[in-house]
Amino acid sequence: MKKLLIVQLSILGIVLMVLGSCTKNITDLNSNPKGPTVVPGESLISQAQANLANYYTTPDVNTNIYELIMQYWAETTYPQESQYILSERNIPRFWWQAMYTSILKNLEAGKQLIAAEDVTPVPGAQDPAVRANKVAIAEISEVYVWAMLVNTFGNIPYTEALDFNNATPKYDDQKTVFYALTDSLDKALAQLDPSAESFGTADLLFGGTVSSWIKFGNSLKLRMGMQLADVDAAKAKTMVEAAAPNAFASNADNALFVFLSTPPNTNPIWTNLVQSNRNDFVPTNTIVNQMNAGTDPRLSAYFTTVGGIYVGGVSGNGNTYANFSHASAATKVQTFPTLFLDFAEVQFLKAEAVERGFNVGSGTAESHYDSAVTASITYWGGSATDAATYLAQPGVSYTTATWQERIGVQQWIALYLRGFDGWTSWRRLGWPKIVAPGSAISPTPVRLTYPDNEQTLNQANWTAASAAIGGDKVTTKLFWMK
Repeated sequence: MKKLLIVQLSILGIVLMVLGSCTKNITDLNSNPKGPTVVPGESLISQAQANLANYYTTPDVNTNIYELIMQYWAETTYPQESQYILSERNIPRFWWQAMYTSILKNLEAGKQLIAAEDVTPVPGAQDPAVRANKVAIAEISEVYVWAMLVNTFGNIPYTEALDFNNATPKYDDQKTVFYALTDSLDKALAQLDPSAESFGTADLLFGGTVSSWIKFGNSLKLRMGMQLADVDAAKAKTMVEAAAPNAFASNADNALFVFLSTPPNTNPIWTNLVQSNRNDFVPTNTIVNQMNAGTDPRLSAYFTTVGGIYVGGVSGNGNTYANFSHASAATKVQTFPTLFLDFAEVQFLKAEAVERGFNVGSGTAESHYDSAVTASITYWGGSATDAATYLAQPGVSYTTATWQERIGVQQWIALYLRGFDGWTSWRRLGWPKIVAPGSAISPTPVRLTYPDNEQTLNQANWTAASAAIGGDKVTTKLFWMK
């Protein structure tokens, strides 16, 4: 059947070519027959998901240096990013442009195209419930990315940001934006109908399964609620208690983006470390020593050994690649998936919520913590027995330290290769105790500075935003930081 279809399409192509060559309308020569005049909204959503996965995961130091800031990785030949030198490669500019142009603009344009599609009850028209699900999924995706921008910079262009006719958008107050995002998330969740379909295979995250998006949206709501816990406990409590029963319930629910085996759709870790044949990174002694101390069962899944042992380099130094452990072979294959949000993180958040007096259902803080650690270990290939042995150690057991330390350190380990989320967790809980390298030009950043071109092209708004947050510095705390 496939061969017959190919033959039919080939014949059709020849006929169209002959007809095309006979055209009398010379203006047709100005048209590109391979360039679509109308882009389906669904394809823009797919593109946004792929772009987000790439920028969220890439170790390209021009864009994403969170593995370095959080001392999961150290550098070899060029240690500038481990020393918190942001301006040499214009890192804030490239991260800003990636979020706005490559991701949010595609999500917003795709959402608008889908929302505008014909819903008249005629043959071929889109079912209103399906259309509503697609719009809601796009909105949840936008909330995820907007929250990343707020959590990176503080005040950001929001209400005027996606109007490309406006080259000088105003910056909106970070707290106002964050609260608006929580409202948007609630609206989108209320709109989702699990009895109706959505994107199908155009959804590269959950294959169009609406029930999975409901769990993802609630897990995101749980995360955002906990971010408010130190500055608005009442709001945090309301959000967390509403979201917790409907969040991820096992590793089977994890928000996984699976890359393909052939370029350009491979995991960017493989692209940057294997395909490019570069030896730019080694794990740091910060994480390796922490994991060695607990005989962590994830060590072999995370790293290679040197002479049979795990050895980490020094953050901020130009480390010799051959002398230290490397990223494991499993993490450097083309199809290695990216995790946007997972069950382990949900359980860590629930453990913290219980400590803060929030009702997240059955279970103690310790049981949620144990579940979180177990989920991470089993996700990385360990067993429940491995997890139980690990949790029994005094340096890991929940009751042998403050909850901030236990959750903070173990969540940081579990968020390996998710540097941005590890950075956010560290900024909230203060653990582990990340010490800036002696060669660093500043303390460990708690935000990125605004892009350099904002200072020249949007100077008035940049100046106002910088003053409003307390200065455009890497040490300026965001509104949700205690």
